[in-house]
Amino acid sequence: MISYLDFEKPVAAIEERIGQLRGVNALHDVDVAGEIARLEAKSTELLASTYASLTPWQKTQVARHPQRPHFHDYVAHAFSDFMPLGGDRLYGDDQAIMGGFAKLNGRRIMLIGHEKGNDTQSRIKHNFGMGKPEGYRKAIRLMEMAGRFGLPVVTLVDTSGAFPGIEAEERGQAEAIARSTEACLALGVPMVAVIVGEGGSGGAVALAAANRVLMMEHAVYSVISPEGCASILWRTSDKAADAAQAMKVTAQHLKRDGVIDRIVKEPLGGAQRDPAAAARMLGTALTEELDLLSGHSSDALIAAREERFLAIGG
Repeated sequence: MISYLDFEKPVAAIEERIGQLRGVNALHDVDVAGEIARLEAKSTELLASTYASLTPWQKTQVARHPQRPHFHDYVAHAFSDFMPLGGDRLYGDDQAIMGGFAKLNGRRIMLIGHEKGNDTQSRIKHNFGMGKPEGYRKAIRLMEMAGRFGLPVVTLVDTSGAFPGIEAEERGQAEAIARSTEACLALGVPMVAVIVGEGGSGGAVALAAANRVLMMEHAVYSVISPEGCASILWRTSDKAADAAQAMKVTAQHLKRDGVIDRIVKEPLGGAQRDPAAAARMLGTALTEELDLLSGHSSDALIAAREERFLAIGG
């Protein structure tokens, strides 16, 4: 069952009617195929027009959709031979940031990313994708390992931000984020980052300082959440939609401004409607990007990465 967002209610009404007609057809053997086909065409048309004109706040809602695919979903549908590696060799193993060896269309890579979970139990286990210091130190360890073995690094970013709890601060959250960002910039192998859902603050940048930064079509990427920005500027989170508009959090805005390099298309109605198809689209884009980066020397990759980020806002 698809969970509908508020702005999808007209589509939900049509699809509910389609379900009712299919039930009638099954129970009473009544031929309603023509009406079902008409309603399906209407639903597709309405869904297409709705998603073609989403506001930044609506895109934020899509990026946070409870059924949107996360790290494990992309591992299942776009990668193979995933071998998870755990622990930072200092404190523990953070389940909000996952990583390990994997293959992408036969190419060996190091895959790292945020995992939010898909139900109450798994969301608690993965801390809603909010990484702790040991998570970012694990990412550093895996990036350094990839450098030693000459493996490209792919990161899947999906977090509202790094975990802000006092215990994370006690264990050096800011330092861990800074060193993870530094590790990205210093990598002597190709690195491609993808914002697959939310890209929030330094918790996202710590895994996204890459040679190429991609965004899924309906993902968002910002220095602070729209609610956080609204609370600072207007002293109320009710202005979150205005904040999202002002911050230009969408892939389309960020591509125009040179913050990201490529937008990856999603299935009609968002990745949550067909996670497998979304993963295939992402896998194709990643393969193309890694093909472009292969063959470059370590010095050239590091220099290009540095130039890329220094040019933002220039």
